[in-house]
Amino acid sequence: MPSNLRRRPARPSGLILGTALILALIFIVIIGLFLVLSAFTPSLIGQCVAVVDVNMPLTVEGAPPTLFDAGYLGSEELAMEIEALDQRQDIGAVVFVFNSPGGSVVATREVYTAVEELEKPSVSYFREVAASGAYYVAAGTDHIVSDPDAITGSIGVIATFAQMQGLFEKIGVNVTTVQSGPYKDIGSSYREMTEAEQAIFQELIDEVYQEFRGIVLENRGDRLNMAIFDNVTDGRILSGRQAYRAGLVDELGDKKDAIQRAADMASISYEDPADIRICPIDTAVSEGGLFGVEGIFRRLQAEARTPSLSYK
Repeated sequence: MPSNLRRRPARPSGLILGTALILALIFIVIIGLFLVLSAFTPSLIGQCVAVVDVNMPLTVEGAPPTLFDAGYLGSEELAMEIEALDQRQDIGAVVFVFNSPGGSVVATREVYTAVEELEKPSVSYFREVAASGAYYVAAGTDHIVSDPDAITGSIGVIATFAQMQGLFEKIGVNVTTVQSGPYKDIGSSYREMTEAEQAIFQELIDEVYQEFRGIVLENRGDRLNMAIFDNVTDGRILSGRQAYRAGLVDELGDKKDAIQRAADMASISYEDPADIRICPIDTAVSEGGLFGVEGIFRRLQAEARTPSLSYK
């Protein structure tokens, strides 16, 4: 028989198919074991204390990383990260570490709602700054620990307007506004605000301030020293020590004290505080490039918006 007519050996298709099925079965078994172990992990190695860094201003937009800083989450994204903590069986309690000057009224309320609705025990720790909107959010936790020298308080609302009429007159800029009503351009930087317009904003700010004050009263209750509290809710900043005397914080201490308090509230057993297992919660921003042009633009755009109300 000519060599070119010799029969080629048959491919072991059955062997290949069988190997593929075995590998698929092994993969399914591994996934199943992983899910089973995940479900029993808390009972095997104990629960942890989740640590969430609120190291950012509270804004609706957030900001991607730029060449100059790391960026930060918007309030909706941060709230979603917090809400997800209740779904994790390995987490027994949550510690929020604050280093924030506060932020916009809407963003603050969105984050506060997520914190206040947590079913797990929660503790706030004021590391360096937890002022205004940051304190508003912290009031939703079960317990507050502050560094003695942390800056907190600043309970109040502010709206700031830049009036540049004089500058425009000097450089020869003339602005003409056509509007549907006398208050449509309220807060305009092209002219001085009238007394009637100031009264409108004052009424709005007073209303939002009463909401802030009510949140503190609702959450702190009889822990407040009302004689001091009534005197320090005028927007002033406080040290951790002053806040403690007013009943705005429950104890003075450091981050370790806050973690230990959270572990105790969750009945997490430990022989030494150093043995408490920590679950860091990643709140880093993943978007943005080296030069972060988008982030810079979004920040400038946010700063240019007027009018706006802020807890800061």
